[in-house]
Amino acid sequence: MAELKTQHELTAAETADLRADVQQQPAHDVIARATIKNGVLAASEDPQAAVRLNRTFSVELPTGKVSNQKHSGRCWLFSTLNTIRHQFAAKYHVKDFELSQSYLFFWDKVERANIFYDRILRTADQPVDSREVAAILNNPGGDGGQWAMGASLVQKYGVVPVSAMPESFNTNDTTGFAATFNLKLRKDALVLRDLVADQASEEQIAATRAQALKEVYRMAAYSFGEPPTTFDLEYKDDNQQYHRDAGLTPQGFFEKYFDVDLDDYVVISNSPDKAFNQRYRLESQENIVGGQQITFLNLPLAELKRAAIAQLKDGETVWFGNDVLQQMSRERGFLDSQLYKTADLFGIDLSLTKAQRLALGEAEVSHAMTFTGVNVVDDEPTRWKVENSWGEKNGDKGYFVMTDEWFSDFVYEVVVNKRYLTADQQAVLATTPTELPAWDSLA
Repeated sequence: MAELKTQHELTAAETADLRADVQQQPAHDVIARATIKNGVLAASEDPQAAVRLNRTFSVELPTGKVSNQKHSGRCWLFSTLNTIRHQFAAKYHVKDFELSQSYLFFWDKVERANIFYDRILRTADQPVDSREVAAILNNPGGDGGQWAMGASLVQKYGVVPVSAMPESFNTNDTTGFAATFNLKLRKDALVLRDLVADQASEEQIAATRAQALKEVYRMAAYSFGEPPTTFDLEYKDDNQQYHRDAGLTPQGFFEKYFDVDLDDYVVISNSPDKAFNQRYRLESQENIVGGQQITFLNLPLAELKRAAIAQLKDGETVWFGNDVLQQMSRERGFLDSQLYKTADLFGIDLSLTKAQRLALGEAEVSHAMTFTGVNVVDDEPTRWKVENSWGEKNGDKGYFVMTDEWFSDFVYEVVVNKRYLTADQQAVLATTPTELPAWDSLA
């Protein structure tokens, strides 16, 4: 077999051929004018998307106003708290009740720093440019997260209403804090690694780590405000009846008012680049030492839809992880795999399977939202109602609508109660999960 030529310089004849090829394309001048004038997405948008995405659902849960994460990456926290607050709203008849995302965000930063120091010390004998250390140092204080991270925070710290710890400038726009926090953690990593390299005593390392954590807490307190240890719950229900419960702790509030055991929920994933009917763990993204493990029960796509529909029919919303920037209209609130026909516009083949997208880095779990409804025809879903956390100016007062094809293509995780799994699937939950690297496609 001849050796593959890996360098090729374009010749004048080849560039002339490229020009000639464009001129030979049908209606090339019309397509170019439309694309140059309007942009790739507008020129390729399918007008039939509005027909496919009509907002009628056979199963639709009553929910109130959407929340707004603004300029932050806290979607996973918003979606976690949305699923919890919906249960409170239904039980106590408070349609627009909202829990404080700032409260859990504060503790996530402190816990995330603490577990980061563990990882830095564990890998101190590795080169700083090793793949594992590089992954640990890559955006160590970022906003993003997984469902289990939110569940762990709730289980350890409880919850408070938004009135007890409102949003601040730095939670609404995390840019400045995130950059400073990343710098802080990376500097701490250097200090701790140097101490290990210099064979410092355990006492010195522990003291340095403790001081670093105090500084992280100070940063969070100055930026977000300190979280309350007690508060008074006050609200009016939908019948305008006033309620007050004084002196609650965040943990006591959760235990008293929320009938949910977060240990009963499981993340089921559809990651076809991995074997199905197996468990996987992503330790590298866990945020609390001793908290819930980030695990996935990887199943065929139909099982995610079946379980999500069953939970919705029983009146409970569903957290799900997805790749929201794919085939999405933010303004109209549309999620449709055929929304922009860019392949047709350019006359090229852009088709990839879900497994291929994951393997090539074309796909990622970039966002978390909440299913609040589904349209089922002849036992098959056709479209889904989605509660987003981008405020009321997007979509229909903040609610999006998704085709079932978009679910198939770009939804990777749903969180459901274990009771919606089959007996065989529940048996897999007892198996030891396979550890995934920090650079896995589900990270």
